[in-house]
Amino acid sequence: MSSPTSDSPRGSTRGKRAAERPTRRQRRAAEKAQPDAVEPPPAADPTPRAADPTPPAAGPVAWLLALWITILLLGTVALVWSALPGVIGEDTVVTDVAPTPDWLDAAGSVTVVTALSWLLATRTAGRALIAAGLALGLGLTSVVVGGEVLPTGAAVMTCAVGGVYAVMATVPAITFWRSVREVLVATAISAVTALAVVGFEPTVAIARFDFAALVVALVLVFAIVYRLGAGLHGLGRRGLIVVAIGLGVLLATMAYAELLRRYGAQSFVSSVLDFVDWTTARIGAFPRPLVALLGIPALVWGTHVRARRRQGWWVCAFGVAATVPMATVLVAPDSSYLEAVLRAAYALAVGLPLGYLVIRADLWLTGPRGSRGRRAEEAGPHRPEPSRFAEL
Repeated sequence: MSSPTSDSPRGSTRGKRAAERPTRRQRRAAEKAQPDAVEPPPAADPTPRAADPTPPAAGPVAWLLALWITILLLGTVALVWSALPGVIGEDTVVTDVAPTPDWLDAAGSVTVVTALSWLLATRTAGRALIAAGLALGLGLTSVVVGGEVLPTGAAVMTCAVGGVYAVMATVPAITFWRSVREVLVATAISAVTALAVVGFEPTVAIARFDFAALVVALVLVFAIVYRLGAGLHGLGRRGLIVVAIGLGVLLATMAYAELLRRYGAQSFVSSVLDFVDWTTARIGAFPRPLVALLGIPALVWGTHVRARRRQGWWVCAFGVAATVPMATVLVAPDSSYLEAVLRAAYALAVGLPLGYLVIRADLWLTGPRGSRGRRAEEAGPHRPEPSRFAEL
């Protein structure tokens, strides 16, 4: 097909394009007619100015944090003072010189649960004053009104808040010994919570109280960790397997204990109880399997994983299987302070080595091989997290 010519109705395409294009003289005239280009603004001075504001602090105000920690320490001192007659005996020189008021244990419990609620809400970016106000109102109501329901509800709330805060107060640990330090911090917070629980003097059935406190703590900690661990979609296949195994162990342990207590053969139950009594008579206490086999290893491994991935929060969530039972250890009427301390010590003696083995297995599967590679990884950059009292 021939190209269009000047005789065709459309005319020559090449001629039209040439006619639309301005000539060189027209382009020069247009350039002279344009105004002078505006000069670019001068570059900013790279040196910082003294008047520049400093960035805000990552944590709460220092004086406010110091105030609430002081309140927590005062409540703890009150609870320790009220527990002295049970530790050293009623008829001693100390109790004669400094007698314990009847209201001291209740006041200490209300003070401790209020401070723990503020610290937990601050740590998890919640409404700190509202949480502390609700805890103070419920605690005072349970103490003033009395009865059986309100003090027991306040004790369950104290167990849940203290057990969850014991997990939230941990920081990432790149080495095993730092993980041990975080477990000891969580244990100390659980011990203070245990004193506060006893101060409310709940009227409980031991198995039901432990179950209720653990369920409330699990719901609360998983709701918090869902945000901190980037939801379930950030877990990956290995993380989902770990969470499924932890839930399976937790549910199986609780269900097995309940079924054994209700429907187990009397001879088998008696043999288990006889073994626990025999061990307690020899070494002073018997560690709780849920604490030693699940809770403490989860805290050790979870704090170690958090130094590399935020999905380690999902592993740390199972640490409430250790902190909540430690907080309820004094609720039983026949329990003593010495037995509670020995039970926690034996659980640590069993759970810490298990956590070390889990860390070694995790590094063997996912980390660098050899001691030199592990030291290089420990010295390298790690996942940052706020300080212990700052908002996560």
